[in-house]
This record gives sequence, structure tokens and C-alpha cells, in this order.
Amino acid sequence: MKKSADHFQRIGLVGNAEKSACAASVRAAVRLIQRTGRKIVCDEITAQLAKLKCPTAPNAAALAREVDLILVFGGDGTMLHTARQIASSETPMLGVNIGSLGFLTAVPSDKLADALKLVWAGEFKFESRALIEATGVCHGKKLTATALNDIVVTRGAVSRLLALDVTVNGDLVTRYRCDGLIVSSPTGSTAYSLAAGGAVVLPTAEVFALTPICPHALSNRSIILPLSATVRVKAINTVPAAFLNADGQIVGELAANDEITIRRSRHSVRLLRLANSSFLEALRRKLHWRGTYL
Repeated sequence: MKKSADHFQRIGLVGNAEKSACAASVRAAVRLIQRTGRKIVCDEITAQLAKLKCPTAPNAAALAREVDLILVFGGDGTMLHTARQIASSETPMLGVNIGSLGFLTAVPSDKLADALKLVWAGEFKFESRALIEATGVCHGKKLTATALNDIVVTRGAVSRLLALDVTVNGDLVTRYRCDGLIVSSPTGSTAYSLAAGGAVVLPTAEVFALTPICPHALSNRSIILPLSATVRVKAINTVPAAFLNADGQIVGELAANDEITIRRSRHSVRLLRLANSSFLEALRRKLHWRGTYL
């Protein structure tokens, strides 16, 4: 790993401008990185947020082409946003948690100095995380959306059930009557899918989770599918409106008989994980699991 650590000579910084605490953490990171002789590059918003005078790139996508490692300051939402922007890049990301829960942000902001010492020492590993994508035609317009966590079809403000026909590799699963449907990547199993009763899976597992939201049939349960599967979701009714979301962002509205196809994206993102990190330990700590150890 030492050779990889030596490769990290230009470090990119991306912060969430909506989190005021990010500015102080970004400035602290700058001091720690500059002490090692490494170069700093920020996206323009982060440079303005932290009042830095350093080389800048217009956005995260451009930043990824100029640096060897990106530190992302914020919560999981900031990581998701950055991941979608740099999806075609091999540049790894390390998340610094300014929020509360955070499964994608691996390092608490108050532990950044210790974490960077481990990175410079080569004590880390890379994890490749699969992205998923939705394609289709909504109201006559072609649509493509990419997500790291999940693709969700959900109803709007009208309190009526959606009717959604779902097939997997051409085989009908069922017609769901529900408030919505979550198609989760392995990374997204601890996000909306978990809150809707879906299973927790390891983020490196090669699976989708198909989880209905408040289904009318109590027998409808989350289904685990291979990540090679092709999932098709067809909207049946016109009321309520069915909205398509990618990582929590609305990307389109489905009319009756509109169909979207969800599959693994050809792109992925690389996360840097410290060598002593563990997803299962993070589950116990962040979800406050308690029990008896044998």
C-alpha cells in the first residue's frame, strides 16, 4: 500500500456549503495536508466556503481529473452528490463526517488528523462501490438517472396507493399497491431501504434489494436480487402521480403506462477505507445495537 500512499500528492477537497461546520474542518485539513508537502485543490464552492486561496476546479467532476484523492466533508448526502459527479473517474474518495449518522463518511471530523496519518502510512484499502441507473421514457421524454444508494418510485402528496407492475429479467414479480418502491444498491441497503424494512447487506455484495414502501399486502416483503438482474417498473394508474427519485433527488414523473428499467451501471466509485475500519463495527456503533457477546 505504501506505493499507493506516495501517489497521493494532489489532494482535492469538497465541502457541503450548507453545513457551517465544514469550513473549520476544511481549513484544518488544509493545514494537516500542507505540512506533508502535498498540494491542495478545491472545487470553487469549497474554496469560497473556507476562504481558501488555492487552485480550484469548477466542480467535483473537474476536480477528480486533477487530483489523486478527494476528501469529502459533510454527510452521506454530500458523498452521494460527489459520487454521482465523479462516476466516470477512478479517483478515490474519503468521507469526513460532519453530520450525525453517516455510513459513507468513514472518518469523524475530530479524528481527521489520526486518519490522515494512517493514509500517509499506507494503512488503507480501496472499496469499489457499484452504481445503479434508471432509464426509460417519462411523459414522452427520455430519462437517465444514476445513483449510488437507490432508485425510488414514490407517490406525491395525494394519499392514494400507487399501482406498480414489476418484472425481473422479464418475469413478473407482482403488481404492488403501495406508497412506493425502492430499488437499492448494496451501498444503499442502510439508507431508505433499511427504514422501509429492507435487509442490511454488505456494501460489497453483488445484489439489489427490492423493497416496497407501506405495501397494502402484508405478504409483500423485501426481495434480494443478483446485481446482474434487470428490473422493470411500470406505472399503472394516473392518480396519484408517481415520481422517480435517484438518491433522494426527483428526476422525473411517470405517466400511466410509463416504464423504467433499472440495472447496474457500467460506472462505479472507489472509496478509501482505513485498514482498521469495519462495516459490521460501524453497524453496531451507528445503529446502537446492543446484546450479549458469547
